[in-house]
Amino acid sequence: ILLQVAFKMYLGVTPSVSCNSVTGNEFSLILDKNPLVDFVEELPAERASLCYCNLLCGVIRGALEMVHLAAEVSFLQDRLKGDAVTEIGITFLRKPEDRRHRRN
Repeated sequence: ILLQVAFKMYLGVTPSVSCNSVTGNEFSLILDKNPLVDFVEELPAERASLCYCNLLCGVIRGALEMVHLAAEVSFLQDRLKGDAVTEIGITFLRKPEDRRHRRN
């Protein structure tokens, strides 16, 4: 829910969330419309491997690290590469620890 609110607030789109993991440590954000695509022209052939929207992965990973959640974030599908939607995969690397702080 946090990611959905943040995407709506900062990018003006609301991603749908897809969770196909049995362990519950990974899910996908699916963007029907990627606002960053509007700022990119077709990439030249020698730059076809460039993942322009990878900026979003870095932002999501950094935000999760700020709340002490280590995650691997990567693009699974990209509209700039000809896919129908933009899909970002998020995998948590470890479970968050239940820390209870005691005051002395």
